[in-house]
Amino acid sequence: MSNRAVYDVHEVPPLAQMIPLSVQHLFAMFGATVLVPILTGMNPSLALLTSGLGTLLFQLFTRGKVPAYLGSSFAYIAPIIAVQSTLGSERWLGAAQGAIIVVGLVYAAVALIIAKAGTDWLDRVMPPVVIGSVIVVIGMGLAPVGIQMAGLCTGAECGKEFVSIAQTDVQIALVTLAATIVAAVILRGFFAVIPVLIGIVAGYLYAALVGAVDFEPLRAAAWIGLPWATGGYALPTFDWVAISLVVPAAMVTIAEHLGDVFVLSKVVGREFYKEPGLTRTLLGDGLATSLAGLLGGPPNTTYGENVGVLAITRVYSTAVIGLAAVFAILLAFVPKLGAFLQTIPTPVMGGISLVLFGIIASSGIRTLVESGIDFGDKRNLIIASVVLGIGIGGAELGFGRVTFSGMALAALVGVVLNLLLPDVNGAAKRREEAAL
Repeated sequence: MSNRAVYDVHEVPPLAQMIPLSVQHLFAMFGATVLVPILTGMNPSLALLTSGLGTLLFQLFTRGKVPAYLGSSFAYIAPIIAVQSTLGSERWLGAAQGAIIVVGLVYAAVALIIAKAGTDWLDRVMPPVVIGSVIVVIGMGLAPVGIQMAGLCTGAECGKEFVSIAQTDVQIALVTLAATIVAAVILRGFFAVIPVLIGIVAGYLYAALVGAVDFEPLRAAAWIGLPWATGGYALPTFDWVAISLVVPAAMVTIAEHLGDVFVLSKVVGREFYKEPGLTRTLLGDGLATSLAGLLGGPPNTTYGENVGVLAITRVYSTAVIGLAAVFAILLAFVPKLGAFLQTIPTPVMGGISLVLFGIIASSGIRTLVESGIDFGDKRNLIIASVVLGIGIGGAELGFGRVTFSGMALAALVGVVLNLLLPDVNGAAKRREEAAL
């Protein structure tokens, strides 16, 4: 597929074209960006605000040379939920926001290291076999949450003794799931990049038809107001337990960032990892995440959904991305929108989660496949197996007063195994290549 630009990075389309092009990016990121705070108990309006501000900050640090949109990162859902369950309802939010600020500072530190030492060490510490396995753990670790939200389980957690197709919550979840699948597989063009939004709309309409939507919060909300007024914000605090739970996910999202920059380079036909360089892209992404933690939003990350929009439209203009960010900021100051999001029934988000969490796991598998990981090599097999077993099994391990669990522990173990286990086959292959 040609990457010849309709509008190149530095070009600005006419306003009549730029508005719908920017709205398209807004739709592409919208579902996932607001889903993260909904799942974690944070403020969706603040997620929109910090997504827009973070994108503009990223554009500033990259000198408007990289057409990337930043939205809420799925990699931090499990760690933030873990903070909530560990610290309790009164302490978790401020502690989570403080940990998110630290995540951004970790990005900045890595950016400075890359500026001095290059990127070779990253490949050594976080090779594809570790990153791919950890991404699978993220998706599979979250899958039970989607099942519970969809009402497709029994027992005390779900509040039901059996699951039936006749149950309203199950019907809502399945309608949402079916609509999302149909939109993703059958629709083309612009609608093909918003299957999540289409699924949410379909599920919401069905829920409204069966009387499962409470419209009272929507009626009571004002049209204009500060996003902090709707709750879901606390002054950031720095708690070592929260930091230990959240910060390890930075290893995954830094690797995702590097991958997105390389994909963007291929789509646009420019070497963004050289100009403006990974130092600037990582710094922009990291400081956007710290800003999100300061203002009450979830961590930011470069969005693959928006890369897909670029590939389809061949409109690479950073002005279009910037206007989409402005639209997201404007939406954050409409309390009606935040109230509307609160009226979305849990089974709707459960149906969407069944797709999205599975996609996360599938992305990890894709990373392993496209990287050519040889599972005939016992070293790769052992690393992936241990990471998957620990992560999906929900293992916990304490070091003094700090406890690592789930994805964080799996990532830590993966890095340690990768550094300690001898790469016999890799060394032999390098010797063969040197001999040739």
